[in-house]
Amino acid sequence: MEDHSYLNTNLLSNMVKVRRGEKVLRDVAKEIGGISPSTLSRIEQGHVPDVETFIKICQWLGEPTETFVIPANTSVQADTSQEKIIAHLRAEKTLKPKTVEMLVKVIELAYSQED
Repeated sequence: MEDHSYLNTNLLSNMVKVRRGEKVLRDVAKEIGGISPSTLSRIEQGHVPDVETFIKICQWLGEPTETFVIPANTSVQADTSQEKIIAHLRAEKTLKPKTVEMLVKVIELAYSQED
């Protein structure tokens, strides 16, 4: 059996929704460039984008593609509260990236203490 990585479409969807906020799909699709509003809507619904669209969205989010990759042999499950909090933090554009990463580490540490 081959090992395959998976795309965390729940995390991608949540981060796109948070970043888009109340903006109209058409305006955000134009802002991202080269994607349609219907494609953006499907991504927000958890559909897997094609590679080119995925890369454009990652650039728009300011996130490396690795953020959304679930390595092989990792159980795929619904988003946890931890993942949702981290998605919101990463989508927050008023905080400096270094601050966001420090907060993510604090959250990860807090949740690891719960195990």
